[in-house]
Amino acid sequence: MAVKIYKGDLPADLDLGSVVAIDTETLGLNPLRDKLCLVQLSSGDDNAHLVQVDRQTYDAPNLKALITNPDVIKIFHYARFDMAVLKHYLGVDVSPVFCTKIASRLVRTYTDRHGLKDLVREMLGIDLSKQQQSSDWGTPVLSKAQTDYAALDVVYLHELKSRLDQMLRREGREELATNCFEFLSTRVALDLAGWGETDIFSH
Repeated sequence: MAVKIYKGDLPADLDLGSVVAIDTETLGLNPLRDKLCLVQLSSGDDNAHLVQVDRQTYDAPNLKALITNPDVIKIFHYARFDMAVLKHYLGVDVSPVFCTKIASRLVRTYTDRHGLKDLVREMLGIDLSKQQQSSDWGTPVLSKAQTDYAALDVVYLHELKSRLDQMLRREGREELATNCFEFLSTRVALDLAGWGETDIFSH
């Protein structure tokens, strides 16, 4: 696995293909409070591209162009959080999207374990370390442990999507999954508008 780190933005000539895995690292779990620090991307070739965003300006035109490209599918694990962070700090709506966590919840109904670590272990037979999950991502120079952790959060998402796509087809839940993915932009808007902990569909 090769890990490439960029300051501020992706190179203008970088082509990551039509399906890109994306993850984010922030200073916490509150998108309105905890700043976006890092965006990780992978084209599925076992390489990761890490962008340390400028937390003063969040001016990253190449990254924003990729994220908003309607011809590029963006794979996330728990897209709801990453999409909210990207919308709040980069000012972009992410589409189209595939969320491995939502797909997992739709087809792996035999378990309540839908974390990335659980999926990678069951489907790919690989144990991921989550040791750097609580880490200072705002530091100017990331450690090798941090960059390796960040890279591993995206390099397996293409394969997970492939396996989950097969399960969605097998269980006849592809359309339901697509509808869920399309609803994510509305769910994100609700989160950022203050309805994060409120189920407006409940009685």
